Amino acid sequence: MVGDYLYNSRSVFDNKMKKGNVYVVIAAYNEDKSIGRVIKGLKRHGYRNIVVVDDGSKDKTFEAALKEKVSVLKHLVNRGQGASLETGIDYALSKSADYIVTFDADGQHHPEDIESLLKVVKSGKAGVALGSRFLKHDSNTPFMRRIVLKVGILVVWFLCGIKLSDSHNGFRVFSRNAAQQINITSDRMEHASQIVEEIHLKKIPYKEVPVTITYSDYSKGKGQSGWNSIKIGLRMIFRRLTH
Repeated sequence: MVGDYLYNSRSVFDNKMKKGNVYVVIAAYNEDKSIGRVIKGLKRHGYRNIVVVDDGSKDKTFEAALKEKVSVLKHLVNRGQGASLETGIDYALSKSADYIVTFDADGQHHPEDIESLLKVVKSGKAGVALGSRFLKHDSNTPFMRRIVLKVGILVVWFLCGIKLSDSHNGFRVFSRNAAQQINITSDRMEHASQIVEEIHLKKIPYKEVPVTITYSDYSKGKGQSGWNSIKIGLRMIFRRLTH
């Protein structure tokens, strides 16, 4: 989405580092307590093309991200994670990104896992690599979160025709071609299911890859409530029935 945000781009590293032309897109809303740490972690693992989309935060997320000398985009109002990812992906494509990573702002994702997702896409075996917390035997997903996510898997299977082990994981890698094909129109959290639906409809090859998700008190506090997840599911069903 373009035309309704301000941005300040302060990239100071060449795109052709050892990680190649990889862009990491982070959607952030009121994440000033974690965004700096997340960016530092990505840089320690060699990722320099980092795009933070501040989704109309009421705290100091924009300023905290800007201090880390990365590209920072800002929605003037809160539009939702789906809209933020679309903004960040559009920006990365405009900078000739070959690979685009979507990465959470709350510290749940591990930078060291990016390479395994990238390897699948770079090999040409898939246009999209989808992170899955349930392909690892040591998954520490809280019980109620696990139940909600398992129900989400069934809903996505029913609506989109794809059965995944983890259908609502925000950790993904897209090839440039795949990112250009996927059109995110769901501004808020149901965008995760829409991405899966787009993969199915556009016949984009995909593969799930094991990743680790760390649940801290902070990240659990930022996550979706059970009731909110139910509302998202109902919106997904309504959207499918009316299209």
